[in-house]
Amino acid sequence: MTHKAGFVNIIGNPNVGKSTLMNALVGEKLSIITPKAQTTRHRILGIVNHDEYQIVFSDTPGVIKPAYELQASMMDFVKSAIEDADVLIYMVEVGETVLKNEDFFKKIINSKIPVILLLNKIDKSTKEEVDEKIKYWRDKVPNSFVYVISALERFNVDSVFYKIIELLPEAPPFYPKDQLTDKPERFFVNEKIREKILTHYKKEIPYAVEVETESFIEEENLIRIRSVIMVERDTQKGILIGHKGSAIKRVGAEARKDLQKFFQKKVYIELYVKVNKNWRSDKNQLKRFGYNN
Repeated sequence: MTHKAGFVNIIGNPNVGKSTLMNALVGEKLSIITPKAQTTRHRILGIVNHDEYQIVFSDTPGVIKPAYELQASMMDFVKSAIEDADVLIYMVEVGETVLKNEDFFKKIINSKIPVILLLNKIDKSTKEEVDEKIKYWRDKVPNSFVYVISALERFNVDSVFYKIIELLPEAPPFYPKDQLTDKPERFFVNEKIREKILTHYKKEIPYAVEVETESFIEEENLIRIRSVIMVERDTQKGILIGHKGSAIKRVGAEARKDLQKFFQKKVYIELYVKVNKNWRSDKNQLKRFGYNN
């Protein structure tokens, strides 16, 4: 019996629904999801195992033109996703026409590997508009297999999944068959806390935040977590904490609830806020947080 395996990398503009698709394909909520752009900062792998295949899905940051060092590091993740893919998924919305970074778009058009172009959020469009966009993208990216989907509603996601299996090369598995992702537990703690900050805070606060879990102690029936939320200015620290700590308590309570579901254990979490000036533009700090490897 032959075995198939490969890297299936998902790219697209911010807010196109890449993380929603990734979670739907993997069957687990690995990537955090919020309405804000640039929610995904890292490249996150989700592994689907079967006796006959192993699919290594990769969710990447949205494609943008970098404005500072953190965003440049995020685009390095996208670049690597294009370079090492066995199957490339390029996601667009009905109203889109091009990627925000033309260099990446040219690489997609000239790709030598299979490209699946997904037209997402069709539930918000008319049939005429969808038909028009299918024709547009088939002409624009003639080397692609075009599918219309709603990642949120899981419409047509199974058809895409079966097409991926068809396109996978024959290969042994890259990871142990019981492995779900390449990220450690602390990564998901950091991301879950950051998801709550993205949800509840406005303007610059979510983008000036980085989370670092200093302690993750797993006991038989309990996980004890200590995490530090870093901001760039004292004013941001005050906003994040809120009046008498009310705002940061809400973040902790909501993150704890989700983490208990994710780890299937009770969770005790302590959150602290520290000022780490200009960390987004500091290459040494970015390397420490896993952006410049």
